[in-house]
Amino acid sequence: MKFSDIPGHNSIKERMRRMVLEDHLPHAILLEGPAGIGKLALARAFAQYIQCENRDPDGDACGVCRSCRLHQSMNHVDTHYSYPVVKLDNMNSAPSSEDFYSEWSEFVGGTVYSDIAAWTATFSKRNAKPVIYVAESEQLIRKLAFTSHVSRYKIVIMWLPERLHETAANKLLKMIEEPFEDTVFILVSNSPAEILPTIYSRVQRLAMKRLPDQTVAENLMARGGLQPADAMAIAHNASGNMIAALNLLGNDKETKTFFDTFVSLMRLAYMRDIRKLREWADDLASRGREVEMAYYDYSTRMVRENFVLNFNRPALTYLSTTEQAFASKFARFITVRNVEKLIEVFTDAKRDIAGNGNGKIVNLDVAIKTILLLKQ
Repeated sequence: MKFSDIPGHNSIKERMRRMVLEDHLPHAILLEGPAGIGKLALARAFAQYIQCENRDPDGDACGVCRSCRLHQSMNHVDTHYSYPVVKLDNMNSAPSSEDFYSEWSEFVGGTVYSDIAAWTATFSKRNAKPVIYVAESEQLIRKLAFTSHVSRYKIVIMWLPERLHETAANKLLKMIEEPFEDTVFILVSNSPAEILPTIYSRVQRLAMKRLPDQTVAENLMARGGLQPADAMAIAHNASGNMIAALNLLGNDKETKTFFDTFVSLMRLAYMRDIRKLREWADDLASRGREVEMAYYDYSTRMVRENFVLNFNRPALTYLSTTEQAFASKFARFITVRNVEKLIEVFTDAKRDIAGNGNGKIVNLDVAIKTILLLKQ
């Protein structure tokens, strides 16, 4: 992985280059920021730049030296990966990253954007929460006790240190406080507030920001052949999270279903067709809680976008071409008198569904309230 493989984050890349070229590498660095922006890939590119034998002072790792080739195959002997794993039913003791390294290599190999949900889905035990167990810290201590083999620095890339088991976190703290010679820890976090405070206070933090909508949209157009308006709509809805944007791109069928469900609700509510609204509520409930909650997120967005459309400022709206066609006639029903109340109705519905509320009752309540609010 090279810097040039990762869109954006130019200021962070430049800071990384200066650390290496000025020989001021901290012993522990934390890349923190929202999910889906390429932090893990940037950590990998940083490690490759550090260990490259012919790096460009103004640019990137060479990509062809022995060290770079080892990085590209995920086999550099002086770079160690640490990441959350799951204790499977056939395991007698707590696992470590080594137990899942072949899966990990395949998971992150050529990927810029890594997602904990996708990583969790690779395990046969789907309901377990991946954790960095104490066995991980013990293995790291053994590995780092040896001198480096082919590079000046030994590097540990730890993904999601917020998932460290408490005992493992305390052992990591000791390694950071009393580092082995020529060892660099690169931690990658989506939720830095959840990291053990004593660890957080001892790392040099590099805060990474969300990706600009334009960057996400350009990536989507390159991958999926989308029209600019549709790509920008997805990018805006993903809030700079490339993983979320790719999920939205891959879930066109689900988005179409949500759109149809939203249109159906609004038309039936306008007609005050209680019988069909009851059927609407039952049908939505039959899809499961996760789908219901995702639908209410979608509905909240649609209400907001339709309200903004009333200001005749197309540049401020992020609707797909299909959504735009519907909104051109529907937006006038979303006004200052009902926009906040509709959003509150959908937000409360999502909360109630998440709290194990009866979906049929919650959805029918939404339908009845929508009837009243559309007439305001």
